[in-house]
Amino acid sequence: MRYSGLRVIKEALTGHKGWKAAWRDPEPQPSYDYVIIGGGGHGLATAYYLAKQFGKKRIAVIEKGWIGGGNVGRNTTIIRSNYLLDGNEPFYEFSLKLWEGLEQDLNYNAMVSQRGILNLIHSDPQRDAFVRRGNAMILNGADAELLSADQIRAEYPFLNFNDARFPIKGGLAQRRGGTVRHDAVAWGYARGADSHGVDIIQNCEVTGFRIEDGVCKGVETSRGFIGAGKVAACVAGSSGRLMAKAGMRLPIESHVLQAFVSEGLKPVLPGVITYGAGHFYCSQSDKGGLVFGGDLDGYNSYAQRGNLPVVEDVCESGMSLIPAMGRARLLRMWGGIMDMSMDGSPIIDRTHIEGLYFNGGWCYGGFKATPASGFVYAHLLATDTPHDTATAYRFDRFRRGYMIDEKGMGAQPNLH
Repeated sequence: MRYSGLRVIKEALTGHKGWKAAWRDPEPQPSYDYVIIGGGGHGLATAYYLAKQFGKKRIAVIEKGWIGGGNVGRNTTIIRSNYLLDGNEPFYEFSLKLWEGLEQDLNYNAMVSQRGILNLIHSDPQRDAFVRRGNAMILNGADAELLSADQIRAEYPFLNFNDARFPIKGGLAQRRGGTVRHDAVAWGYARGADSHGVDIIQNCEVTGFRIEDGVCKGVETSRGFIGAGKVAACVAGSSGRLMAKAGMRLPIESHVLQAFVSEGLKPVLPGVITYGAGHFYCSQSDKGGLVFGGDLDGYNSYAQRGNLPVVEDVCESGMSLIPAMGRARLLRMWGGIMDMSMDGSPIIDRTHIEGLYFNGGWCYGGFKATPASGFVYAHLLATDTPHDTATAYRFDRFRRGYMIDEKGMGAQPNLH
């Protein structure tokens, strides 16, 4: 079923009796050519592009819970491609271009809103660093615009420009950045993958891998063994636990990242802003709530909930930047499990086990990377060669000394 304005009108006039389920709920088959573990945004996007772009058949997505129950539905919805390093910027710009055509491609309203993103500058050295980043963005085909304090004041008059410690001296804007409705991304990719014959199997937990003579033959699950020609792991913060079942130890730690939303307010925040003096980022949802977040919790965890010290830290940063936030009430908070790599950049690669592939280590960049991650992972699965924009995302970069350390923080996952 294709969605359209005419279809909505027709259903409205006939009691909405013609709508069908967005995707099937099939029983798992004994074997598939491709089994993708993880029904989040990356896993569903991989299945979609593997079927649509590369023409592959007999594909299954296995999800231990329900579609949209993981990180894809637990983030702050920001999309952008304002990166510096050559290993990252082409990839994220590719992702942003896919975002721009996503709704037409999927025939689904993902609420892509290119309202712009602004990184604030608070010192002269920071301005130099942002000028360098903006130039790198432009060289890679992205858009970047350096704004003065007066230009920012015209767009965001409520910011604390004259803070004695952190005066706002300018900012780096990417007008094509913005937000996307996270749940709709999961639902849109699930519907698109299903329309191309992909089996989406929910409530099916992987309990182990069947590996014979160094070859992965399939996965043991809570619903029985499922054979596979190729197995693709794509489970974000659960990567360490999953790959341990295959005898692998990853250069990844799992941490909780909290997000928050305030009560609904009148339109006040036209775009996305990030605080250059503290880890704080904020946008306003279509419902009016201020959606914001900050640092990880300072300990390893697999829990989808956070703790009060981070609430205090994030709210302090928000108050420092936007004093008026103190008048708004916090509506709710939640947590996602972040898979933090040792250099802050992802891994998309074949493993040493034949037929077993891995996608993870996304740190803070997972949601914005969803379309490109799915596309390049599908490219790897279909061709056994990395996509041009993902050649740097290999396991062996740590051994070879080719880390993609975007923030210059080294092997401290809690800081990335």
